[in-house]
Amino acid sequence: MQKPIKLWLIRAALVMQMFSLILFAGEIYVDSFGKGLIYISWEVHEAIEVTAVAGLIIGFVLGLMLVRNLLARNSKVEGQLRVASGEFHTLLKEHFVQWGLSPSETDVAYFAIKGMSNNEIAELRGTSDGTVKAQLNAVYKKAGLESRAQLLGYFIEELMAKEGEA
Repeated sequence: MQKPIKLWLIRAALVMQMFSLILFAGEIYVDSFGKGLIYISWEVHEAIEVTAVAGLIIGFVLGLMLVRNLLARNSKVEGQLRVASGEFHTLLKEHFVQWGLSPSETDVAYFAIKGMSNNEIAELRGTSDGTVKAQLNAVYKKAGLESRAQLLGYFIEELMAKEGEA
């Protein structure tokens, strides 16, 4: 199970950045427009600047931690997707062998599951639409199905059943 992104990290980084922004903006405002209206000793002035810089540094470090966390999470999800894709391909191969599909029927079934039209499959394989239609009908008959939608639905159900087992 993946760890959730730490929301406190996002919030802390945003709060620190906003706090520093307010301090710097306030200091600029007082320096530019507040001459004579507000007196701030140099000690307080320096404390404000040091606090604002510290806030920026902390916000930056928290932001780096967040980016590192997101990159690691992304890498893990991409790996899981590759595994799932491989498992789906294995599932297809197992069923195609079990159904006794010929190599041509196997190719046509793969392309149909990918969502290609009969015409696209025919062009890709260098055959006629009628040949593709006949091969798909053979696939449906061997699988005990009646249509492309049922073929796709069959494998979706298989994946969901495997997900329930995990």
